[in-house]
Amino acid sequence: MGKRVGLFILTNILVITTILIAWTVITTFTDINRSYDLGADAGGLGIDYVSLGVLSILIGFAGSFISLALSRVMAKKMMKVKVIDPDNPANAHERNVVEKVHRFSRAAGLMHMPEVGIYQSPEVNAFATGPTKKRSLVAVSQGLLQSMDDDAVEGVVAHEVAHVANGDMVTMTLLQGIVNTFVVFFSRIAALLVSRLVRSEMQFIVRIAAIFIFQILFSILGSLVVMAYSRWREYHADRGGADLAGKDKMAHALRSLQAHVEKANIKQDRTDDSAVATMKISTKGSAARLFSSHPPLDERIARLEER
Repeated sequence: MGKRVGLFILTNILVITTILIAWTVITTFTDINRSYDLGADAGGLGIDYVSLGVLSILIGFAGSFISLALSRVMAKKMMKVKVIDPDNPANAHERNVVEKVHRFSRAAGLMHMPEVGIYQSPEVNAFATGPTKKRSLVAVSQGLLQSMDDDAVEGVVAHEVAHVANGDMVTMTLLQGIVNTFVVFFSRIAALLVSRLVRSEMQFIVRIAAIFIFQILFSILGSLVVMAYSRWREYHADRGGADLAGKDKMAHALRSLQAHVEKANIKQDRTDDSAVATMKISTKGSAARLFSSHPPLDERIARLEER
């Protein structure tokens, strides 16, 4: 169920990269770059840190909020989500999903019902996204509806509605804006230091290339913070899902998902079927866990049962 976070981070990277390319082009043909290169030199580098800080904040938070605004649209297009007409569902599956989302949304105190969608995929998955509670989307995969029983589906849907009710996307956006700010700020300082190591006629080219290289490297490091927060929010959404659907159904949903993951892992060892591969989730290795948007399922189940 990491689609929500994964799509948001991917969109954020694309938006930030676009902004930085545009800014680089502008500063290449103007003297705007002098505002942070040749201003007050607080550290011997010829940098106006106040101007660079303001620039970093503007770019960092602009990127995260643009990503938030695009989150629902991007999710629909990338996952090919079919939005269900709540007044005219096409079949019993659609009617059942809409009823669950709306019932839990009312129980969570949401004034506006989220859009509800289904996307064609064999993976057992679901996600919630959207810029605000009024413009949110809850989507489930066809594989989830075909593989899980009704109680498990209720637990999954309740978990996703809890994400919407908790305002997780907005909180994630603020955190991503802070991370973006540091990435933009330090990537420029690091690039300037590197450019000082080459001949003067090569400094501009080296500096531009270094900015984008450090941007990528620092973005990867920054994603560790975002992923750590995402894992914490999953525990919170599990508790919210238990409040909405009941602790037993939420725990049953997690156990059902764990069973499907283990089954996919076994099948993946025996086949190269891509449909099975999409369900495989590896939790081996501490490095992999650091970059995971979700905690291990056994830990989530244990925490839920401790309540």
